[in-house]
Parts: sequence; C-alpha cells; structure tokens
Amino acid sequence: MTWLLTAAAGILSGALGAMGMGGGGILILCLTMFAGIEQNTAQGVNLLLFIPTALLALIPYIRQKLICRQAILPAVLSGIVGSLLGVWLSGTMNPELLQKLFGGLLLLIGLREIFSQTNAEKP
Repeated sequence: MTWLLTAAAGILSGALGAMGMGGGGILILCLTMFAGIEQNTAQGVNLLLFIPTALLALIPYIRQKLICRQAILPAVLSGIVGSLLGVWLSGTMNPELLQKLFGGLLLLIGLREIFSQTNAEKP
C-alpha cells in the first residue's frame, strides 16, 4: 500500500510541478503523512523528482516562448545561493522545527490563494 501511495503522490506532484504549481509540497506531505517517511528524506525524494519533471516541463515552455530570458541568469544564480543556504539550514535544523516551518509556509500560501483576487476580479 505504501508503494501505491508513493506512486500516486509522485504522479500528482509531477503533474503539478510540470504546471509550475509546486508539486513538491504535495509530495512531501504525502510521503511524510501517509508513507511514514521522515521530512529530510522526503525532501531528498522531492529533489530527485524535480530534476526530470523540470526538464520535461521545460520543453513546451521553451517551444511556446514562455521563458523570460532576462530573468534566467539572476534567478538561477540566486537560486543556487538559496539552495546552498537551504541545504545548510535543513542539515542543522531540528526535524520537528523543519516540519512546523514547512507546514506554516503551506498554510500561508494556501491562505493567500484562498483570499487573493484573480485578475478578472481586480478593478
């Protein structure tokens, strides 16, 4: 049953990730809540899932010219710095605190999505 849940979480996460909607959050939640995998380990699985998902998703984005070339270099360079900081922080943090911070972040994102106006609703 754990394998089936993990596979379902991978499919959902891959689909959401390919749409640029942060499928990793779903994967980490499913792995920690339903598959009994620890937070740090779930994060590692998420990172491995992200590589092929991102590469495959890039193909149609590039074909449809949905990539802002001016944003690539600053985003990639700052992302590298952020990832190094994140790796260091997650390695030094208490796993329980990491789980609480992750949950808080998901809550904030969810609240923003619930209460934000769409472009059609804005004056």
